[in-house]
Amino acid sequence: MSAPTVGIGGAGRGGREEPVERPLRIGVIGSADAEGEVLVAARAVGRALARAEALLVCGGLGGVMAAAAEGAAEEGAPVLGLLPGDDPGDAAPGVSIPVPTGLGEARNVLVVRASEAVIAVSGEWGTMSEAAFCMKLGVPLVGVLDSLPDEFPIDRFRDPAAAVARAFELAQGRRREGAQR
Repeated sequence: MSAPTVGIGGAGRGGREEPVERPLRIGVIGSADAEGEVLVAARAVGRALARAEALLVCGGLGGVMAAAAEGAAEEGAPVLGLLPGDDPGDAAPGVSIPVPTGLGEARNVLVVRASEAVIAVSGEWGTMSEAAFCMKLGVPLVGVLDSLPDEFPIDRFRDPAAAVARAFELAQGRRREGAQR
């Protein structure tokens, strides 16, 4: 699956519009205190996103975020981490683009807003808040071994590759819709 890019107009030479190719932005949310099967799944999500040439967006810290970032980094892909604090040095090692927001948990909405689709892996209260922002803002959300309540009407997967494929499909649709406005 190669990264679908949609031309986004930009002024080129002579004032003509030239498309700018940009990767899909897929958020990964989940438990900061994860272990075992959850971390394996998060790392696999990161690797699959990298192979699909997507930009992984996350909260930039530990647990699911760190495992997904590590998976993407192992494949040589960039990872955008929107950190809750002021210190870029707090970012997980796989995060190549740390952005300190100084917003604490309020940065959760930035993770969702920066993403064209989101994948939830496991999760606790912070993940639930990000999932709620997805629902409120219309950002597609899928789950992998997620622990979100059944009230969240999302596609759920055990296979990380299947979740990434679905998130990619949803992000492509969202981008196409946005390009037609």
